[in-house]
Amino acid sequence: MEERKKHNQKILIKKCIPLYLMMVPGIIYLFINNYIPMAGSVIAFKKYNVRDGIFGSAWCGFSNFTYLFKSDAGIILRNTFFYNVAFIIVNLVMGVAVAIMISDVKRQGARKIYQSAVLFPFLVSMVIVSYIVFALLSVENGMINNSILKPMGAEPVGWYSEPKYWPFIIVIVQMWKSLGYGCLLYIAAIAGIDKSMYEAAELDGASKWQQICFITLPNLVPTMITLILLQVGKIFYSDFGLFYQVPQNSGALFDVTNTIDTYVYRAMMSAGGIGRSSAACLFQSVVGFTLVMVSNLIVRRFSKENAIF
Repeated sequence: MEERKKHNQKILIKKCIPLYLMMVPGIIYLFINNYIPMAGSVIAFKKYNVRDGIFGSAWCGFSNFTYLFKSDAGIILRNTFFYNVAFIIVNLVMGVAVAIMISDVKRQGARKIYQSAVLFPFLVSMVIVSYIVFALLSVENGMINNSILKPMGAEPVGWYSEPKYWPFIIVIVQMWKSLGYGCLLYIAAIAGIDKSMYEAAELDGASKWQQICFITLPNLVPTMITLILLQVGKIFYSDFGLFYQVPQNSGALFDVTNTIDTYVYRAMMSAGGIGRSSAACLFQSVVGFTLVMVSNLIVRRFSKENAIF
């Protein structure tokens, strides 16, 4: 029996050799792009000097982290955290809602058009998105000021100098751009639900809302949890283009648009900023890893099959 098992294992390994060879380029890329740069994390604890190099520069302990938390850390961390929480909630609710509506479209051609329309913004560069937003919000030539507010007799709004509007603008722009990714995953999950469950519910007199609440949503829970866990790991990361290019780097909006990633960029532009930006990135990685582990542990306690690992 043991010899047969060994023989079967050898046959299985031989069959999988092409798959292993296909994995090699990806593994090499992952190693070069993700693991080798980890050695550069020591810059966070050094007073980096180009002449001395990464490992020759003088150690400075935690002074780079101290500078991070003594500057505008409160505003930066607040913005990064709460924006990401808002993104998670809005994308979850809207993604599920749009996926259910698209899945209910009977004509297959129309359904494909809607799926493509929802996904299209996800594929658009953030630079182009920033120009679209500027075309809407420009004080002099923007569509909102000239085509909506002006005909109504309202005064034009200086959007790029009014911080109070931007928490809503940022959330709406992010939702419009990234909704398609999660929405397609939810559509795929809905397509995998056994149709006989809906037929049985209809025979029992269940309304459409009841079918959504008791059939669709429970079957989407595993997909929801997976996406939420992935997003929780990046809760202290932010889309640089969204917070830098869309607000046009307006100084008047820094209180509501300054996040860790924009801080890292601005720190890189200043003298001695490489160490401080490295400290901020290391902080993001450690916090993100911790949050994923804790979140996954919580999920495992309630539902092991829905945990990532």
